Amino acid sequence: MPSNQDIAPSGSQLAQLPLLTLYLTERCNSRCVSCDYWRHGRTDIDLETVARLLPDLQRLRTRVVLISGGEPLVHPQWASIARLLKEQGLQLWLLTSGLSLAKHVGRVTQLFAAVTVSLDGADAATYMAIRGVDAFDKVCAGIRAAGAAGVPVSIRVTVQRANFRQLPALVRLARELGARQTSFVAVDVANPHAFGRHERFDAGPALQREDLPVFERVLSAMERDFADEFHAGRIAEKPQKLRRLHQYFSAVCAIGDYPPVRCNAPEFSAVIGAGRQVNPCFFIEGPQQMSMSADLSATLNSAAMTALRSDIKAGARAECATCVCSLWREPGQRSVNDFLVHHSHA
Repeated sequence: MPSNQDIAPSGSQLAQLPLLTLYLTERCNSRCVSCDYWRHGRTDIDLETVARLLPDLQRLRTRVVLISGGEPLVHPQWASIARLLKEQGLQLWLLTSGLSLAKHVGRVTQLFAAVTVSLDGADAATYMAIRGVDAFDKVCAGIRAAGAAGVPVSIRVTVQRANFRQLPALVRLARELGARQTSFVAVDVANPHAFGRHERFDAGPALQREDLPVFERVLSAMERDFADEFHAGRIAEKPQKLRRLHQYFSAVCAIGDYPPVRCNAPEFSAVIGAGRQVNPCFFIEGPQQMSMSADLSATLNSAAMTALRSDIKAGARAECATCVCSLWREPGQRSVNDFLVHHSHA
């Protein structure tokens, strides 16, 4: 346990943690061009470590646990871990590549309140070029099966040079597969440490200057053709937020500023890695000495972690200026329904 001088003043402590992201593994069954987990990932979290978290999650009034990785469904104990958490009254959200979703759809449906599948191509060739495996039909079958079984399924698209022209086709494909929502995030080429990278990342997957006018036309067409989808929330982002993708890639091309980031995720959530590292968000590592050897509350409220959250809030971290995945929730918007997908097709 930390000593008294290691604990932050009570006014700056994190008293509640409505959302926890838990990485089950650093291993993955995809070979994505924008991620290195599949190259270097070896570590799994164990069931005993998760069990030790349960009293803290109760004290911190955690409501939703996002199960991620790597690819969580390659963890040999994924179902046991999910069942343990669900039995504590927690709502579980699965973030998956979808490669084995059809195989496990029965247990996934029983254990998870929502599923998000990474789908970065509207056809087999594009999917293969980005994800590195010939699995487009298999992933589509998993999305369709999960949706038919009643679990709310959303699709997450990482927008990049190989697929930006397919955004309208991906919205249509999501609808055909029974997904309730499609969301879009820019490929992260600015953070050298994101997604298991061990060295600086090549900006090759990002849009180039000559792509930007085409992307502008794609976004304009989506605003015109998918007004109903935007209004109903079947596209997660509002049109003006999708326009931030264009601004982001313009900045990558050095012809503009990165879009301003509004994020307070570290004030209501945290990330626990497969190696027990406790981080304030997806893209910023926590202090190196932090581990699950101490209880989670003490780790989150140590002086070092609190100082890191303060730096993030003050905009003092360089990673925040180029972040592709900002998340803002007001205090009254941190319930279960504010994190899970519950949109209907109506």
